[in-house]
Order: sequence, then C-alpha cells, then structure tokens
Amino acid sequence: MATTLQTEPGHRCRAEVLQHNHLSIPITLINLALSVAARETAQALRTLAQAARGVAACTAERSSAAAMLDSASHVMEGSTLLIHEAHQALSCPGDAESQQRLAQVAKAVSHSLNNCVNCLPGQKDVDMALRSIGETSKKLLVENLPPCSKSFQEAQTELNHTAAELNHSAGEVVHSSRRTSSQLAAASGKFSQDFDEFLDAGIEMAGHTQSKDDQIQVIGNLKNISMASSKLLLAAKSLSVDPGAANAKNLLAAAARAVTESINQLITLCTQQAPGQKECGNALRELEAVRGMLDNPSEPVNDLSYFDCIESVMENSKVLGESMAGISQHCKTGDVPAFGDCVATASKALCGLTEAAGQASYLVGVSDPNSQSGHQGLVDPIQFAKANQAIQMACQSLVDPGSSPSQVLSAATIVAKHTSALCNACRLASSRTANPVARRHFVQSAKEVANTTANLVKTIKALDGDFSDENRERCRVATMPLIEAVENLSTFASNPEFASIPAQISNEGSAAQEPILRSARSMLDSSAQLLETARSLIINPKDPPTWSILAGHSRTVSDSIKSLITAIRDKAPGQRECDHSIDSINKGIRDIEQASLAAVGQSLPCRDDISLEAVQEQVTSAVQEIGHLIEPITTAARGEAAQLGHKVSQLASYFEPLIVASVGLASKHMDHQQQMNILDQTKTLAESSLQMLYAAKEGGGNPKAAHTHDAIAEAAQLMREAVDDIMVTLNEAASEGGMVGGMVESIAEAMGRVSMGSNLQHDYIRGFCKMYSMTKSVTCQEELGGLASQVTLDYSQLARQGRLAAATAEPEEVGVQIKGRVQELGHGCIYLVQKAGALQMSPMDSFTKRELIECARAVTEKVSMVLSALQAGNKGTQACITAASSVSGIIADLDTTIMFASAGTLNAENEESFADHRENILKTAKALVEDTKLLVAGAASSQDKLAQAAQSSAKTITQLTDVVKLGAASMGSDDPETQVVLINAVRDVAKALAELIGATKCAAGKAADDPSMYQLKSAAKVMVTNVTSLLKTVKAVEDEATRGTRALEASIEFIRQELSVFQAKDTPEKFAPPEELIRMTKGITVATAKAVAVGNSGQQEDAISTANLSRKAISDMLVTCKQAAFHPEVAEDMKTKALLYSQECANGYIDLLEHVLLVLQKPAAEHRQQLAVLSKKVASSVTELVQTAEAMKGSEWVDPEDPTVVAETELLGAAASIEAAAKKLEQLKPRAKPKQADESLDFEEQILEAAKSIAAATSALVKSASAAQRELVAQGKVGSIPANAVDDGQWSQGLISAARMVAAATSSLCEAANASVQGHASEEKLISSAKQVAASTAQLLVACKVKADQDSEAVRRLQTAGNAVKRASDNLVKAAQKAAFDKAEDDGVVVKTKFVGGIAQIIAAQEEMLRKERELEEARKKLAHIRQQQYKFLPSELREDQS
Repeated sequence: MATTLQTEPGHRCRAEVLQHNHLSIPITLINLALSVAARETAQALRTLAQAARGVAACTAERSSAAAMLDSASHVMEGSTLLIHEAHQALSCPGDAESQQRLAQVAKAVSHSLNNCVNCLPGQKDVDMALRSIGETSKKLLVENLPPCSKSFQEAQTELNHTAAELNHSAGEVVHSSRRTSSQLAAASGKFSQDFDEFLDAGIEMAGHTQSKDDQIQVIGNLKNISMASSKLLLAAKSLSVDPGAANAKNLLAAAARAVTESINQLITLCTQQAPGQKECGNALRELEAVRGMLDNPSEPVNDLSYFDCIESVMENSKVLGESMAGISQHCKTGDVPAFGDCVATASKALCGLTEAAGQASYLVGVSDPNSQSGHQGLVDPIQFAKANQAIQMACQSLVDPGSSPSQVLSAATIVAKHTSALCNACRLASSRTANPVARRHFVQSAKEVANTTANLVKTIKALDGDFSDENRERCRVATMPLIEAVENLSTFASNPEFASIPAQISNEGSAAQEPILRSARSMLDSSAQLLETARSLIINPKDPPTWSILAGHSRTVSDSIKSLITAIRDKAPGQRECDHSIDSINKGIRDIEQASLAAVGQSLPCRDDISLEAVQEQVTSAVQEIGHLIEPITTAARGEAAQLGHKVSQLASYFEPLIVASVGLASKHMDHQQQMNILDQTKTLAESSLQMLYAAKEGGGNPKAAHTHDAIAEAAQLMREAVDDIMVTLNEAASEGGMVGGMVESIAEAMGRVSMGSNLQHDYIRGFCKMYSMTKSVTCQEELGGLASQVTLDYSQLARQGRLAAATAEPEEVGVQIKGRVQELGHGCIYLVQKAGALQMSPMDSFTKRELIECARAVTEKVSMVLSALQAGNKGTQACITAASSVSGIIADLDTTIMFASAGTLNAENEESFADHRENILKTAKALVEDTKLLVAGAASSQDKLAQAAQSSAKTITQLTDVVKLGAASMGSDDPETQVVLINAVRDVAKALAELIGATKCAAGKAADDPSMYQLKSAAKVMVTNVTSLLKTVKAVEDEATRGTRALEASIEFIRQELSVFQAKDTPEKFAPPEELIRMTKGITVATAKAVAVGNSGQQEDAISTANLSRKAISDMLVTCKQAAFHPEVAEDMKTKALLYSQECANGYIDLLEHVLLVLQKPAAEHRQQLAVLSKKVASSVTELVQTAEAMKGSEWVDPEDPTVVAETELLGAAASIEAAAKKLEQLKPRAKPKQADESLDFEEQILEAAKSIAAATSALVKSASAAQRELVAQGKVGSIPANAVDDGQWSQGLISAARMVAAATSSLCEAANASVQGHASEEKLISSAKQVAASTAQLLVACKVKADQDSEAVRRLQTAGNAVKRASDNLVKAAQKAAFDKAEDDGVVVKTKFVGGIAQIIAAQEEMLRKERELEEARKKLAHIRQQQYKFLPSELREDQS
C-alpha cells in the first residue's frame, strides 16, 4: 500500500472520492433530524470538493480533469436541491408529491456520485472495456450465425488458444486491481480484446455444431461467460477505487473463478481434443484462478476454523495423493476416461488445499497480537452478489427463445432458491440491526423480492403449459421488476454501514503467513508442471525422459504438501503468545515470592513515591481488567483460535503492573497479616491464570478438542474465585479507611453492563436481602468494611448475570422495567457504600448513622422490586415448571393405580359401565390436543400466553387421568390386564406431556432455527402420537376381538419411545450393578416366551397380558442397562457393547411383537414359523447382554444364582443380623426400681452381659462359617459353578438353614433378655432361648464340617467360635437357673392351721400340679411335632448327624 501511494499521487484523493460515493444522503435526510443531516452532508461535500480538485490536479489529460470537476459540481448542485426537498418533505410529512420529488432528487444525486467515481483515472478505461464487452456480446443475439470460415480442427485450436489468453487476462485484471490505475487500464483493455477474440472463436465453434440444441447450449455458455466477464470488471473497478472495502477482494476472486468455470464448461462442451488434453486444460485454468488467494491474504477465504483448515489439508492431500497415483497408473495403461477423472479429482483437491492454505494464513496473520482483527458485518455482500448474479443468469435463460422446457424449469428453481436465500438474509439483518430505518428497508426489500418472485413464478407456470411467444414475452416482462428489486437490494446491502471491517495484518503477522503461502505456491507450481507433463504422457506413454520428469514433479508436490502441513501446524494461532504469556506470569510469580520472603523477614521496603489510595486503585483496576478477560479467553480457547493470541497477550500485560502495585500496596500496610494476605491472593490469582494459560494452550481454540473444555472451565472458575477473593480484600481494606471510591466505580461499571443486557439469578438477588444487616453494624463499625465490600461484589455478580434478562423478557415493557429496577438498585448500593465509608470516617456522627439505616432500607425495597420485575418477565417459564411438577405427581399416581389394577383391587364405587365414561374420555383427550397446540405456539409467543397454555394443559391432563381411572375402575377387577392397558395409555400421554412442557420451557424465546425448537417439535409429535394411541385404546377396549391387538400396538410404540430416550447421550442420575442388569434380562426371556405363545394361540387375552409384561420388561432392561453401563468403574468398550446389545435386544423384541401382531391379524403357518427365528434373535441379544454384564464385573464376577454364593450371602446376612441385635443389647439397661437386694441387681446385669457374650460369639461363629465356606470353594470341594448342582445345592441349603437358625435363635435370645431385664418375661423363656442358640450352633457346626478339612485353619476357628457360643449359653442358663432357684427358695408357703382350710389348700395345690403336668405333656408333644416338621426340610447331612 505504501508503494502504491508513493508511485501514484492521486491515489489518496481517489480513495476519498470513493468514500463519499456511499454518502447514503437520502436515508439520512429523510429519516433523521434535518439539522444534523445537513451539517453532515455539508462536511462530506466539502471533503468531496477537496478530493475532486486533488484528482483533477493529478490528472494529465485536461478533458478527464474537467469531467471530474463537472461531475463533482453536479453532485454539489444535486445535494443542494436534495436538502431543499428534504426540508419541504419534513414540513409536509403526509404530502405524497413531495416525497416522490425527494426520491427522484435522491436518485439523481446517486447517479451524479456514480458519474463522479467513473471519472477517476482508470475507471474510464474499465467502463470502456465493459461497453466493449457489451457491444461484442450483441453478436450472440442474432438469429442465424455467420457461416464458418475455418475447419473444425482450426476452430477448436483457436478456441483453446483464446480461452487460455482470456483466462490469463482475467488473472491480470485481478492483480492489476490492487496496483496503479494505469496498470488496471491496460489489463482491462487487454481483457476486453481477448474477450472479443474468444467470442469470435466461440461463435465459429458454434457454427460447427451438429444440432440446433447443441448450438443453443454453446451460445448460452458464451452468454454466461459474457456476464461473468462483466462482473469481473465491475469487481476490479470497485476494488481499485477502495482497496480497503470489506470483502471486495473476495468478491473479485469469486468473479475470476466464475470466469474460469464458465470457460471450462464451454471447452468441455464443444471441443474434441486428443485424449486427456481437455481435462488437463480445465485443471490448469482452475489452478490459475485460485492462485490469487495466496496473494497477501488479508480477508477470510471461507468460514473454516484453523483446525478445520488442518483437517481439510489432510483430507485433500490424501485425495491428491491417490489421484496422482491414478494419473501415473492410467497414463501407463492408456485408460483415458479414468485419467480424466483423476485429473479432475486432483484439480478439485488442489483448489481445496489452496483455499485451506489461504484461510489458515489469514487466521495466522490476524491472530498476531499486533494485528487488528476484523468484525463481521450485518450482511454478507458476497452472498448478495452471488445471488444477484445467479438470478440474472437464470432470468436470461428464462427469456432466451432457445431455452428448452427443462432449462426453463431449472432456471425457475435457481430463481426460487436464491430469492428465498435473499429474503432470509434480509430477515436476519432486520433482526440484528439497531437502526430502525435499515430494519424497515430490509423488510420492504424482502417483500419486493418475494412479490416479484411470486409474479414471475405465475408467468413461468403459464410458460410451462404453453411455450408460446406471448407467454415468453410475459415472462420477460416479469423478470425485469425482479432483477431491479434484487439490484436495489444488493446496492443497499453494499452500504459501508453494513459492511464488515477488514482485518489489518501487521508486519509480524505477514511474516508468520509466509511459510504457509510459500509452501502453497510451490504446491501449485509443481502441480501445474505435473499436469503439463501428464498431458503429454497420456498421448505418448512410451517416452522414458518424460516419466522421470513426472516422478520429479510428483516428489516436489509431495514435499510441498508436507511442508504446508508442517507450516500450518507450527503456526497454530495463539501458541507462541501462550508461551510468552506463561513465561511472563512465571516471572511475576517469582517476584511475588521474593516479596513474600521479604515480608516474612519484616524487610519489605515501603514505597514512598505513591499514596496508599493511588496504589490501591492500581491494584483494583488491574484485577478488574483481568476479571473481564476470563470469559473472552475461555471462549477463544474453546473455539476461536484467531482471538487466542490477542486475549492471552492482554492478560499477561496486566500482570506486571498488578504485581508491582500489589507489592507496593503490601509495603504500605503495617499489619503483617494484611501484607501476607495481599501477596498470597495476588500469587493465587497469578497461579490460577497460569493454569488457565496451560489449559488454553492445550485447547488452542479447537472446538473439537472437547477433552480440554472441562479443564478450561475449571481454570476459569478458579480465576473468578481468585479475582473475587482479592476484590473482597481490597474493598474491605479500602472501606476500613473510608476509601469507597473503588467500590463506587465497580458498582457504576456493573450498572453500565446491565444495559448490554443471561438471566438474573435469584441467588445473587437474595443475597441482597442480607444488606439490612448493615443497619445493625452502626454500633460495630469494624464490620462495615466487609459488608460494603460484599455489597459491591454481590451487585457486580448480579449485573454480570443479568445482561440478557431485559432483552429476553416479554413483553418489551417488562424488559425495560427489569433494566430500570436493576439500575435503581445500583444507585441505592452506591449511596449505601458511600454512607458506610462516611460513617467509618466519623464513627460518632449520629446523622450519618440515620442516613445509613435509611439507605439500607431503600436498598432492601429495591431488591424486592427487582424480584417482582423478574417474576413478571418470567411468568411463562414459572408456569411451565409448576405444570411439569403437577404432571410428575400425576404419573406417580398412575403408577400406584397400575399396581392396584394388577393386584385385582381396582373396583368402581358405583354400578356403572365403561360406556358411561367413554365419551368424556374422548372429549377430554381432544381438549388436551388443543392445549398441546397452544403450548407449542406459546414457546414462540409471549410469556402470558405460555403461562396460560401451561396451566390449561396441566388442568386438562388432570381431568383426563381422573376420567380414565374411573373408566378403568368401571371395567371391574375381573379383567385387570385390560385395566392396566387403559391406564398405561393415559400414563404415556402424561409422560409425553411432561417432556413437551420441559421442551417448551427450554425453547421459550428462542429463534426458529435453534436446536431447542427442533426438540420441541419432536416432543409435540410424540404427544400427538400418544393421545392418538389413547383414543384408539379407548375405542377398542370393549371390543374383545381387537383389544389385544391394540394393546400390542401401544406397547410397540411405547418401546420405541423408550428406545429413543435410551439412545440419548445424557448420563443417568444413579447407577446399577451388573447383577441387576442380569436380573432384568430374565423378564425379557419370560416375555419373549409369552409373545411366542400368543402368536401360536392367537388369544386376545394372552396378547393383553403379554403387552403389559413386554412394556415393563423392556423398559426396566433399558433403564437398568444405562445405569449399569454408565457406572464409573465400567470400561468404555464394555459400555459401548452393553448399550449396543440392549438396543439390539429392544429392536429385536419390537420385531417380534410386530410379527405377533401380524400373526393375530393374518394367521398363517409360515408366519408362525417365523416366530421362532425372531425369538432366537432376541435370545441371542439377551445372551450377549448377559455376557457383557458378566465382563463388566471382571474377575470379581459371581453368578447370583450359584448356591455357594447364596450360602455366603446368607451367612453374611445372618452375621449382620446378629451384630444388629448385639448393638441393641448394648443399648439396654435394667429398669429403674426401688432399692432391692443386690442379688437382683447383679442378676439383671449378669443377664445382659451373658446375652451380649452370646451375641458376640454367634456373630464370630457365622463369620467363621462364611470363611470356611469360601475355603471350600477355593479348594474345589464346592464348585463356584457346581459340577453336581444337586449335591452342592443341598449342602448350601443346609448351611443356609443353619445360619438362619443361628440368627433367629440369637434374635429370640436378645428379645428374651430385653423382656427379662424389663420385667416382662420369665427366666424359663430366657433359659429356653439360650438352649436354642446352643442347639442351632451345633447344627451350623455340623453343616460346615460335612465337606471341610478337619485340620484346616478355618475349621479350627469355626470350632473355637462354636465353643465360645456354647460356653456363653451355658453361663446364661446357669445364671437364669440359679435366679429361678433363689426365687423359689424365697417364695415361702404359708400353711393354714384350720382343718377345713388346710384340706382346701391341699386340694388346690394338687389341682395346680395336675394342670401343670398336663400342660407340660402337651408342651412336650407340641415340641416333638415341631421338630418332626422341621426335620423334613433339613438337608441329609444334618439328618444323619442328629440321627
């Protein structure tokens, strides 16, 4: 650019003229205040006059200088008239005539401005070239072509030569547009001359075509080349006068490629060359066209990110390598068609490599910290320009008399496609712009394009029906308004106000680009030479020297691509800056550590060159700036590689002043603890920033590096916490000294961010409710500093979280209210902090105390106002949450009802039939469908409508479930399966409604193309499907011939929905062990058997029960599988297998049910035979799933059905029961009673101690039995998978029975001991319980010794534990017997002395003795009977032992 300015003095003047070509005077004068617009126009015209005089002075030709001055004068005159007409129009706003005059004058001024620009040096020559191309193109409009003057071979050779020249001239136009005006003039003249020659050669070639259709096609291609050539010159003209215009370079490159593509299409169509020559020529022209992308890339080539560029280079290099090998191979074999395909593929890959290299080099250059990145504009001019060109070419094809019906329809399709894209772009632009004028203009332009397109489509339909001249003329007339509307829209969209701001690449950035560009240029050069060599080899494959040349070019291409890949990887944006920033922060951490050592040694020198308040403000400012960079760095590290270098460099630049200021602030404090706090928190912030830099470097801005995103988020959170901690410390220190200026600035800054508008989080707002505690601190001033700092921090967080609350609130007034309330709260916080600081400066000022209390009350009131504003703006979302909660309760209630129905206890209260409820169910279901429509529409409407829809749907589903439950109950408990089918149907509806409400809540206020809107539509479809299924079930439930079929259909749909939920990527809330998954598969096995049985029997009742069973079995399996697969201890490959086999199992079961359904509807023998195949498929999936579940457990896997495993489980369970009983005994204490003999007290203590000993001993015994059983398994005496299942199973059952007997006897002993010490049981019961413990212990010992090695350690421990139990039991029996004997001795008998009384006393004693003897005999018989019954269930080992 500097060279251009030096060699061409008029360049700057021409640029200034161009800048005022886009004055947008009409828009400004008509819609803005006249005074402001007039002043701006006058200033612009003054600058334009100076630039016009400068251009005239630098122009050698006097006629050109005069034309420039005349055109500038016309602009002045027209602008004067325009201001006058604008004044008149504003005076009479409703006058249509004045508005029309204003529009006409505005168009005249725009025309004058265009003429002024056309008078610039070089522009006139481009205009002449454009006119020359237009005149030459008229040759294509003649009806009859001139006679051929050359042979076919001569015409073909001439066409190829002129095509190469025209393509080369197009490249020269592209290059010269960035140079001087004289060079552009020469290039455009040469291009015009080459176009004339090419057109003549093309017309000559068209004369040699064999058919009329081919001739029409050739002429059409020539017309396309004419239009593309004109577009190229117009783009070159625009770039030459304004090299800094946004996207101008890309527009020019696109126009040049369009010329090349058009030429290639013509060459492909009408030339017959030697084998492979045409394909090589096309490829060479394409490479020539893309070469310009590598010339100083300062604009983005496409939308690829840096890592997408790397992937594109890798993919295209692979394709290119395969194509090069194919070219060599097909040259040897002489396969010309395959050779042509490989050349075309190689050309496409090379173009892709060049684009990726250009985009990567742009990103490298713009990521340099010294470069300035560009900004995306409101619209994409390239899109508008391409659409404009495509529409014009399609319209030209429509009005061409030689167009065939298929060409007409193709052109109509192109018009519809691009006009639709333009309308969508206008809609997006109108929604993104804040300028109301631009918004209305985009909307109006979109309407004009849509209306003119609709009119054109009508004429095209008529033309398609009748290709008459009249219809073709109508079509031509209809294209004119469309072309004009599109032209006007493109012109408006090219306004600089909407344009992107191009990037400014620094010298360092340009140097970083060079390795990539050098490798890409080398690749293109060597590839072109390779294609030239292959071009000759395909004709003469027997030339050895040429083969060696081809091999050399292939190596050069490969080396260039390797160099390109290396350069792109080495120059990844932000990596170098991250390294520099890491070094800088590490140095700062070392400085902080040195200062901390000095502070510990009380030798930190005090800074006397700055005040405490000033150094504190420096620290505060640096910390705040670092805090503001956290989010941008996070975003850049995750997906914006081009911004990463800028952001990390900014971060590092703040740390040097922060560390210097922090050390200075610490030196100002006399308190050692304060010094260390400041230095430690600064070091913490530096270390967290260092962690952030490491994470950002690893992420590198690659959005696909998802494994780094968690580390980035964690580092960002640590940085936020460090910033908050140091801000709290700084604010507290400042507030203690009465310095609240920094806090006031923080609050004011946060208030400014509120206007930028994420939803306010109530947690932060509720924190403000604690502000009132500041009023309690007026008598304790040392707390005021911390409270003021907390107020500042809370408000800053609230403002940071509240940026989008006002923007997303509906209606708009609520958003304005939220913004106002939050800002009012900010003002209140400022006053509160200021008063807190004032009170700390004057602690005894009672007036300041009263003001502080009033400020705190005011802040509390404003907090409640913010909350109320939030609730008003969030009404719909809150209603959705409430409705979802209600529906969840309904689903739980329906699950309970299903349990009652399955148990056969769901009965109607009155004598009524299902017919009494059918109509009510149908009516309520239809009402729910209407509520569903309102709910879906509410997501895109206001919060009020959303709230109404959510409340209505919740109310309707409640009514629907009630009437369905009544209907199910009316069917009677004699048919529980049908009741369950009906309730399941409404449960499915409720579940779908809950998901729909959740999707509506997420989609509320989102754009139509947001992913949440697609989820909403999917949920709505499921809802409608389930309601339809309910209606079908209700209609079929009384029809015994079809209700089984209907139940199966509903189950199939339910399983499909469960499968879709299963396939979602979300992690389950809880996890399950693999054993649970295996248990769930048993239900599927049972259900599969039942399904096959139903298919064979054809009974509707069996179909209903199978449908209900299938739902539960598959649903439980899918839920449990996901819980087991996502367990943290499960390997990734096992997880993938489990999910896959579960999905296969569910799909296989769906196939089985569908086939059962087919058999029920169309019974046939061949259909029934297929059932076995499908059931085997399900069984195979279940087997794979079970094996995967076993593999999940690894070496620790045990079969839950193995008897030895059951035995060990029961032993451990018995031990746990005994330990629980022992703990209960430990908590027991003897009952409180009056002073008695010490013997009774000793007895109760003795009872408890003996019971505790027995409990402890039996616990040890059962654990020893468990160890012995494991030893048997380890020794192989009992198989983990039994060889003799009957034998080992019986032994295990004996062990289990014995362990259960020990646990039960111990539990009875504990209860007896408890009752005894509480005075509610006799000593006899205690003695009996103790003896039962001893007996069951003996049985357990026998069961364990049956297969054990008598000399093993486990058996010895077992015997020791058994002896301990026996001793403890004997001690307890002795103690209880002694107590009973003592009690008997104490119970003296008083003998009556009278004869009659004595006889009566003897008779009573004998009676009691006989009764006791009889009771004793009955008790013995009862005990014998109990033992006989128990003996039948004992294993053989125990029977033999006892016998």
